[in-house]
Order: sequence, then structure tokens, then C-alpha cells
Amino acid sequence: MDNISVLMLPWLAHGHISPFLDLAKKLATRNFNIYLCSTPINLNSIRKNVTEKWSNSIHLVELNILPLPDLPPHYHTTNGLPPHLMVTLKTAFENSSPEFLKIFVSVKPDILIYDFNQPWAADIALANNVPAVQFLMSSTFFSSFSQHMFNYGLSVSFPFPISFHKYFTEKINARWKSSSDDTKDINHAWEASRKSKVVLRRTFRDIEGKYIDYISVLSQKKSIPVGPLVQDELIETDDGTEIIQFLEKKDESSVVFVSFGSEYFLSKDEIREIAYGLELSKLNFIWVVRFPFGENMNLEEVLPLGFLDKAGDRGLVMVGWAPQTKILCHSSTGGFVSHCGWSSIMESMMFGVPVIAMPMQIDQPFNALVVKEIGVGQEVERDENGRFKREEIAKAIRNVVLGRNSETVRRKAKEMSEKIKENGDKEIDEVVEELLKLCKEKKDEITSSKMF
Repeated sequence: MDNISVLMLPWLAHGHISPFLDLAKKLATRNFNIYLCSTPINLNSIRKNVTEKWSNSIHLVELNILPLPDLPPHYHTTNGLPPHLMVTLKTAFENSSPEFLKIFVSVKPDILIYDFNQPWAADIALANNVPAVQFLMSSTFFSSFSQHMFNYGLSVSFPFPISFHKYFTEKINARWKSSSDDTKDINHAWEASRKSKVVLRRTFRDIEGKYIDYISVLSQKKSIPVGPLVQDELIETDDGTEIIQFLEKKDESSVVFVSFGSEYFLSKDEIREIAYGLELSKLNFIWVVRFPFGENMNLEEVLPLGFLDKAGDRGLVMVGWAPQTKILCHSSTGGFVSHCGWSSIMESMMFGVPVIAMPMQIDQPFNALVVKEIGVGQEVERDENGRFKREEIAKAIRNVVLGRNSETVRRKAKEMSEKIKENGDKEIDEVVEELLKLCKEKKDEITSSKMF
């Protein structure tokens, strides 16, 4: 077949557009032409990663969402979006389908790769006799549990052991019993998934093989792991110079990196407990603190009095952003205090950094269980009311970085990193084969219909 043209439409989150770009690069090396479509502000976050090397095969296409009074263009992304506007953003994204149709007609793709919540995008592709393939960012453990609950509800036990704090057990049960926006999102996601013949998943068999097999049975469609999709080329910029200089002065594996992603915003109480936990751990740290876009808060307002002075040259607190991959791949980084977003877990595994898990919401408690199951980290214990306490935060940090079991955790994290690198692009080969197969089947189907 000639070069295959692929139109990609990720959800409006950096944790989605970045792996879509990494998949685009993998496919581009195999003679695919990629059109990556998103809002201008999202595309700006990855533009520097589309270097001249990729300029002939990866094209960034702007999708313009109609601005609303409470959703101006700088809010056309989940990065820094105030939580109360998330439903508004989802609605505005779906309402952009006429604009996406114009792009689709202009690009004339051979295949569409779309995200978890876009049945409308798949409808556009299928109406134009183009295969639509879903690409999911969440762990397959979470997806298989969700599919199980969608199929059976609470009437049939999930076949794999799950052990959550009651804080999460209550939340998960409530989610499946309610008629809230969460349930609407779930139904929307299944509608999107049903329109895809196969599903691409950002994972690999070494950590989620049993869940991949189970969801393939539940959904009655093939699930194809694409690997961790962590960028393996770090663009040289001046971003994060202060952080790199800080790391260069520290001993190997002596620094803890603390970050909770771009969509979860810590409460003042959570910030204080983490601060005291870092203080009690007595370890070096880099901590990224984020506030919703437009909230003009400063560190002194939320950190314990005198915290920065006490930390001295042992710690570095940044507001807003830090070059996460650069930090995780640095030899001085010895642990990652993480909310367990799946992108962060993939990056920690890629670079062999053990995880101190502090899951907060949605799929994160499931991701933390994956971390514990394969032995590359430890979860911070919550109290009986579901809150994190400074003593437990410090304890988990020290256990992973310095404790009796730290050597085992570090060894397993390193082994996982080596295994990922050994596998190379094995998963992508299967993805390419499946995409070519779908295109050929569709072409044969169209030819056959014309004959009759």
C-alpha cells in the first residue's frame, strides 16, 4: 500500500497529546503521514518537540473551539483548568465536531485514531468509510475493571484481587451507583469504544498482560499494547536549568521528585502535610506545586511558616511546571512522589525511578496497585478518614529511597526500565500490522460494494 495518512484527535490534556505525539513519531518512521489535531494552546505545548526531523511526516492541525464567556482560548486545555470548568470544556470540545469535519474532509485520512470520549469523531470517520481506531491512555487494569462493572455491575466479582483503602472503595462504588456526570462520561466512553474494531492501549504485556487478555474477552475486540510511549529524545532547551543545576550537585539516587500532574490541585492541608513529610524525611527534594490558572497564590501562603528556610539547599520548590522527563532520567533522582497518573507511571518505569504512590482520584488508585504488584514502589498509607499524614509520607519516602527494602525496589525499577528498552518497538510492529490490515479491509470492502 502507499503511504498511510493518519488523522489523530487526542483529548485536550497534555497527558494525552504527548503520547499521541510519541505514537505519531513511531508511525512516521514506518512511512505513515500524521496529522495531529488539537486546540492551539495544546499544540503549543508540543510544538518544540516536532523538530525538523519530523516536519515532512508530522503535521500539527489547529482545531478551533468556539470561545465561551467562561471558557476563553487559554482554557481550551485541561492544563491548569479550574475543576468546575471540566464539564464545560468537554461540552465545548464535542460541539466543535463541525470544525473537525472540515478538517477531516480537508485531510482525507486513511484512518482516524481518536481518544476515549469522542464517539462523534468516530462517527465522522465511519460515515466517510474510514476506519476509526481508539487509543486509550489509562491503565488496562482500570479499563478492564470499568468494562467489568459496565457489563456486570456489582453482581459479579472482579476476577483479580483488589485491595483499596475504604476511602477509594466508597468512591468507586458510589461512581457506579450514581447518575452523575461521571456516569454520563462512562456511557460516552463506551459509546466511543464500541465504534472501534480494535483498541490501542498505552501499556505493555510485562505489567498488564492478564488485564489485556481479560478486557479483550469482555469487550469482544482486540486490545493492542503500544508500549509506554515515553519520548526518547529530550529536546535541548534552557527550560529547567535551575533544576538540572540542583540535581548536578546531589549524590546519585539521593533526590525525591514530587509532582501531582497538571490536573490535580492539592488542598492547603495536603500541601502542608507533604511539606512536613519532606521535612521529616530529611532527604533532598524537588517539588512542583501547581495552582489552577488565574489563581494568584504564592508559596508563602500555602507552605508552613519557615519551610523554605529550613529546607535550604536540600530542597527546591517550583510553581507551575518542571521538565519531568529530564528530572526522572537524571542519575541523582532516586524516587518519585506521584499521584499515579498513568503517564507519570509510564515515565517512572521507562527511567527506572521507584514510585512513592499518593493516588488521588479516578484511575490513580488502580495505577498505584500496578506499581505495588510489580514491586517498583510503595503506597503512602492513609489514615482511617482517608487523609495523608506527614509521618506516613516521610516513612514511605525513606522506605523507598533509603530503607531496608529500598535495594529491592530500586533493582526491580531498574529491571523494568531495561526490559522496556530491550522490547524496543516490538509493540509498535503489531500496531502497524493491525492499522495496515484495517485499511486494506476497508479498501476491499469499498471495492466489493462498487462491484455490486
